[in-house]
Amino acid sequence: MTGTLYGVGAGPGDPELISVKGLRLLQSSPVVAFPAGLGGKQGVAQQIVAQWLRPDQVQLALDFPYVQEEATLRQAWETAAAQVWNYLQQGDDVVFVSEGDVSFYSTFTYLAQTVMQQHPEAQVETIPGICSPMAAAAALGLPLTVRAERLVVLPALYTVADLETALDTADVLVLMKVSSVYEQVWPVLERRGLLQHSYVVERASQPTQVIHADLRDRPSLKLPYFSLLLVKCGTDQQLPTPTLTSLR
Repeated sequence: MTGTLYGVGAGPGDPELISVKGLRLLQSSPVVAFPAGLGGKQGVAQQIVAQWLRPDQVQLALDFPYVQEEATLRQAWETAAAQVWNYLQQGDDVVFVSEGDVSFYSTFTYLAQTVMQQHPEAQVETIPGICSPMAAAAALGLPLTVRAERLVVLPALYTVADLETALDTADVLVLMKVSSVYEQVWPVLERRGLLQHSYVVERASQPTQVIHADLRDRPSLKLPYFSLLLVKCGTDQQLPTPTLTSLR
């Protein structure tokens, strides 16, 4: 019998936001894998679950390069799949931990697909987690959506044209990893009169979480990689301003 590869969503940053099922599997598995951090440092997922791990568990850091070149990515997925399979074929379960949810723009998707392509007998199970848009809405004290509101989420790579199209159709818009495009996004929101209904949340649910509310006087922000922008573009009412100690 081969082991099972579990994908466990560890949540956006707060270690207590992992599910009960995810935590049980995490602590019972002999092998815990996660994306390797940069420069020899712990990755985000490893940091989230570090306090839950046992000393006798194998911790397997898998390298996934931050590039868009398909051949390089495919080679990384195949190498990672081979490392994971080395344990699965011995009958050991492997829990792969990803920040947020493992089906929401997650590396786990590519790892699991590659393992199953190389080894059709492999068993894979996905355990959902809380993703950052939900954590950001909770931090703001605002509902993410109500009634028939349409939610649109744009990932890290999008153009201004994509943004314009999304704003034409969405009632609520979330821009993931907005740091690299914030200064291009801001004029679009200004022209549409949406800055007072827009919020940037840095590192949602983490101790270093910061909220930027009402962006009308913030055409430029120095933001970390894990920042998202939430726009309530379908509302005609002024939304309440969050009153949090992390508010800037």
